[in-house]
Amino acid sequence: MSTAPQLVVHRDKELMAQAAAARLITRIVDAQASRGSASVVLTGGRNGNGLLAALSAAPARDAIDWSRLDLWWGDERFLPEGDPERNVTQARQALLDSVPLDPKRVHAMPASDGPYGTDVDAAAAAYAEELAGAAGPENHGPVPTFDVLMLGVGPDTHVASLFPELPAVRETDRTVVGVHGAPKPPPTRVTLTLPAIRAAREVWLLAAGEDKARAAAIALSGAGEIQAPAAGAYGTSRTLWLLDGAAASQLPRSLYPPASP
Repeated sequence: MSTAPQLVVHRDKELMAQAAAARLITRIVDAQASRGSASVVLTGGRNGNGLLAALSAAPARDAIDWSRLDLWWGDERFLPEGDPERNVTQARQALLDSVPLDPKRVHAMPASDGPYGTDVDAAAAAYAEELAGAAGPENHGPVPTFDVLMLGVGPDTHVASLFPELPAVRETDRTVVGVHGAPKPPPTRVTLTLPAIRAAREVWLLAAGEDKARAAAIALSGAGEIQAPAAGAYGTSRTLWLLDGAAASQLPRSLYPPASP
């Protein structure tokens, strides 16, 4: 079931990144305390990497038991392993290489020079299988119940690699699909679908900068998910929009609480 979006508006993108990192630390620690482990889906892009860099610099990061954390990705650019444009490469630089993660619990999406070669659809199917293998009976579905799933919001309202009107955003059965002909480079990608995203307890949508203002306004105004994929991203217990003042500038004031100091 969908949850109504809650909005938190911060003064600027730096404060937003720091506050989101603090919020994520708390969620992970709480999940580990209650269930023994935590599961988080990372996002790439400017805001996703800003959050990871802020988490890396946060003294409270040591409260997390990194060995009991599963990391997944919402989407990935289908490029060779180690390519600087891959989300996992950027995440390693921003945070992952500096914390004691269990390598077996870092679930990167396949690369274009991996076991599936350049067959992006086979790579997507393999990631769907990996997700299904990690889902327990308590998850009631083909993906684990992620504690937090983070998504950057694009200027065109895309989330993960779900672009307006393209086939991937219309997918209702598969949890992971290959994307051909994405409108921003590179054109070939792997992405979670909306059914997989909606399995998360909490979905956080990150948007900072004036170039995201119109997208936030459209997605939060009741637009349909085919035209505005961000509108279709929600969690089972919470849907949180984390914005800076610039990204929130076109929203009606009635939608959001006073900005954080």
